[in-house]
Amino acid sequence: AWLALASGAFASGMGYALWYAALRRLTAIRAALVQLSVPPIAAAGGVLLMGESLSWRLLVAGTLVLGGIALAVAGRRRRDESPTGCPIAAGR
Repeated sequence: AWLALASGAFASGMGYALWYAALRRLTAIRAALVQLSVPPIAAAGGVLLMGESLSWRLLVAGTLVLGGIALAVAGRRRRDESPTGCPIAAGR
């Protein structure tokens, strides 16, 4: 039991240490998008690694979340590619 507790504490501690180290290099928007991807990734891991059932609700919710992230990334790229970097110049 103690080994499982120590293993969990180590894995969690390393995860937080890596996340906070990465935050220094990420913009606020990119960090938010990474955080938003955690639930669908965890759900996929549960289905693939733990044999959890894949329901339509889970599939639709994961698709919506990942679709929203894709829209945010695509919109940001489009704005970054505008001649002046200004949303108005990009036609918005």
